[in-house]
Amino acid sequence: MKDLFDRIIENKGPLGKWASQAEGYFVFPKLEGPISNRMKFNGKEVITWSINDYLGLANHPEVLKADAEAAAEHGCAYPMGARMMSGHTDVHEQLQNELAAFVKKEAAYLLNFGYQGMVSAIDALVTKDDIIVYDVDSHACIIDGVRLHMGKRFTFMHNDIDSLEKNLERATKMAEQTGGGILVISEGVFGMRGEQGKLKEIVALKKKYKFRLLVDDAHGFGTLGTTGAGAGEEQGIQEDIDVYFATFAKSMASIGAFLAGDKEIIDYLKYNLRSQMFAKSLPMVFVKGALKRLEMLRTMPELKGKLWENVDALQNGLKDRGFNIGTTNTCVTPVYLNGSIPEAMALVKDLRENYGIFCSIVVYPVIPKGLILLRMIPTATHTLEDVSETLDAFSAIRDRLENGTYKRLSAAVAAAMGE
Repeated sequence: MKDLFDRIIENKGPLGKWASQAEGYFVFPKLEGPISNRMKFNGKEVITWSINDYLGLANHPEVLKADAEAAAEHGCAYPMGARMMSGHTDVHEQLQNELAAFVKKEAAYLLNFGYQGMVSAIDALVTKDDIIVYDVDSHACIIDGVRLHMGKRFTFMHNDIDSLEKNLERATKMAEQTGGGILVISEGVFGMRGEQGKLKEIVALKKKYKFRLLVDDAHGFGTLGTTGAGAGEEQGIQEDIDVYFATFAKSMASIGAFLAGDKEIIDYLKYNLRSQMFAKSLPMVFVKGALKRLEMLRTMPELKGKLWENVDALQNGLKDRGFNIGTTNTCVTPVYLNGSIPEAMALVKDLRENYGIFCSIVVYPVIPKGLILLRMIPTATHTLEDVSETLDAFSAIRDRLENGTYKRLSAAVAAAMGE
């Protein structure tokens, strides 16, 4: 019999095996200074395109004041205990009611964390007799939630309505045999590609198939729609989303999340979400802080206006210079280039060290081999000067990628990786 740790020592996983070369720079990098459009990395100022602070609330004076006052009054402990036992307050209820009204739903329920909350919501919504049909490009929290499902599940090709319908036909036949129901899951915004989920087209299939729709709108909440209520509002089908989910970790620049829907469904989830029933209540400093942030979302449309000014400047500038940004129709801005993993490492190092640009890098196996994805998140704190500097830098690194500079610089790394 093997020691349990033998496998762990021998195989550190697809990312872990490169820890010695990558940690501290390409993964687990240390950005320093106040969260903003410009921060410090390795002692140098960089323009940061990897911070999900869409509306620039992380260090907004009003937010800092609200957070500080809540911390001074309550500390970080209050309330103690799980919500069901001793951690429930009027302020938690107030936040839930305001969130529900903001996303145009009957009721909402506050969650401690987004990832954990989505996993638990899927687990609570279905039984072994039910069938889940979900987009193949769904976020890891959805995939992990689906893995807990004891019944059947099918994936449909990303944003492919024909594929969804074929799987709904399969799911319908199976549900008729098991006596269960069907849960369809999509994202409001797919955080890697920047595409909105085809929610309007999915909802249209409700006329033909009997299913309920769960939408993860982490990147849409606060950034899309006339009021910022998200992708459902943007597409005019918010009322047709049966269970709406969003996190505070993006537009709200904080910790926490929520589910919203019909009161009867939210009441059920309140009593059946294991991740909330057996976890400490969200501390008051985050609850009061979220109330302030939500107030600013409602009353300061100029924040979203500035965000989209920067989004349009960046995305139009990239397209004008011939860059491939895919089919994004949200703030998320992917830039696709052709190259190997070693070339990607050399390219990113050049961007950070010589051009002062910090953005996320995505390579195989997350995307197909031979592609490099530079993922950029514009925010309301960026300036048009930041955009201009970044566009010039991207033009320069593309030239160096195409003329073989990065291939030469990364030759030793490529040899070590067997590429």
